[in-house]
Parts: sequence; structure tokens; C-alpha cells
Amino acid sequence: MSTDDEDDALFKALGHRTRRRMVDVLKGGPRTTGMLCELLPELDRCTVMQHLNVLEEAGLVIVERRGRERWNHLDALPIHGIHERWIGPYAAYAAAMLSRLKQMSEAEVEPALAAKDREDAGGA
Repeated sequence: MSTDDEDDALFKALGHRTRRRMVDVLKGGPRTTGMLCELLPELDRCTVMQHLNVLEEAGLVIVERRGRERWNHLDALPIHGIHERWIGPYAAYAAAMLSRLKQMSEAEVEPALAAKDREDAGGA
């Protein structure tokens, strides 16, 4: 699968609120499918399994079978990859823009303050 296909699968998986909720739950530690069903009582087991399969295809869930139980573990590496590719560089760009804006506003304020100080000194 190409990187773009992997990213598409990841964004598709995270595009649904139920799957984001599952990821949030799994962030706290592995859960069995039954445990997830209990946490999502509005969904039947088949629907929970369908959501888990989408998360697994996106690489966000790793399944461990222990006897009859299916333990679902979060693999956060795909999310980290998205952070490295998108969020980190854009956050750095935004911080640099804010820093330049601050420098520009301070450069404009300093001459205005100096002029006001001269007025105040002359008027006293």
C-alpha cells in the first residue's frame, strides 16, 4: 500500500466519531471486543466489529487473540506519522508567523511610545 493509500485509510478510520471514541478508549490500554461493546451500548456487537476492522485496516488497532477473547491494542504510530508529516511542520510555520507578527507589532509600538514620552516630558 502506498503512503497516500495508508493516509487515506487512516483519515477514513479517524473520520467517524465512534472510531475516534474507540481510539480514545484504547489509549487507556487494551480492551476486549466485549469490553468495547459494553462501553458502546448503543451499538450491536457486529457494528463494533465493523468499526474495529476499519481501525485494524488503518493500522491503528493490533489484535491479539487469547483463547476465545480478542484483545484490541492501540498502535499510535500511524497517528504519530500524521503528526510528523502535517501537524508538526504546520505548527512550526504558525509559530514562526506569530513570532514575526509580534516582532512587527513591537517595532511599531516602540516609536509611538517614544513620541508619547516626548510629549509628556514637554508638557510637564
